[in-house]
Amino acid sequence: MARLSDIIESMIKQMLEDNNGSAIISRSMLAERVNCVPSQITYVLSTRFTNGQGYLVESRRGGGGQIRIARILHVSSTDYLMHSINSLGPDLSQQQSEVYLQNFLDYSIIRLEQAQLMKAALSDKAILSVEADKKAIVRMDIFKNMLISLIAPENFQNNNYGGYA
Repeated sequence: MARLSDIIESMIKQMLEDNNGSAIISRSMLAERVNCVPSQITYVLSTRFTNGQGYLVESRRGGGGQIRIARILHVSSTDYLMHSINSLGPDLSQQQSEVYLQNFLDYSIIRLEQAQLMKAALSDKAILSVEADKKAIVRMDIFKNMLISLIAPENFQNNNYGGYA
């Protein structure tokens, strides 16, 4: 069964699809539709609809807590990846990495085979021997290097395996 966050995300993405990539939603009305508290809508928006994931989210004060969401369109794969790298923090959970990968798939930034390999490399199983309090930091280092390799594949073709700065 899908988690509530997944259901909310799907509903918002469907609204965006139905409205040419832009939608105005009411937190309270959407929360009522899925039978949850408005803070759950806020959580989904703040974790799954970020600038780094290709969305602009604008909160409107008053008027019932309306929120405008727009998908960033017409961005090259390189620009999208660079924007994603620049928006990343110091650590990354497995769930966050999977959200990024799904967005990269949705925007045809990566192919399914690449996403599957990246998901496996970023999983808790892949970094099993890393101390629990360091997993998210190690996962972020791996993820950033993967994204950089997608931007500059010539580094790997020429056996120049330099990491990011």
